[in-house]
Amino acid sequence: MLELDLQHASEASAPSEAQFRLWCEMGLRQRSADSELTIRLVDETEGRELNHTWRHKDYATNVLSFPADVPDEMLDIPLLGDLVICVPVVAREAREQGKEPDAHWAHLVIHGCLHLLGYDHIDDEEAEEMEALERTLLEELGYPDPYADDESADHQHSEPLSKDHE
Repeated sequence: MLELDLQHASEASAPSEAQFRLWCEMGLRQRSADSELTIRLVDETEGRELNHTWRHKDYATNVLSFPADVPDEMLDIPLLGDLVICVPVVAREAREQGKEPDAHWAHLVIHGCLHLLGYDHIDDEEAEEMEALERTLLEELGYPDPYADDESADHQHSEPLSKDHE
């Protein structure tokens, strides 16, 4: 079972809770245990603040992943962490990249969920594994390959974060 806390801290239009739930369930499908996560939808001011605080980058990015920092003795709790998604950045990227907004939203939610499960794209091998899984899940949802048009481009991904990230 998925427990999703969806927080709207942006006035901009965003997908429905049902869509977020579906995309999270796809991204977390390999996890057999219950899952609890928060998705916070933010504006560019909050997105920029968080990206600056946690990644030392002075701009709003599309999605930030904050895996739960759970003590070892509590590892059986279902808390996975938080995703912070900057609504205006997602809308702008979809327009600029010629992508259907729902397809881009689905990609970023699944991407963030995979980070919460421990996937990463720091080295090429890990990036290929993560991107292949994203492609598979999005294809099952009927969305196109999110990397098809930018194979040679330097696509901007958020880094997985934790409270002790430097």
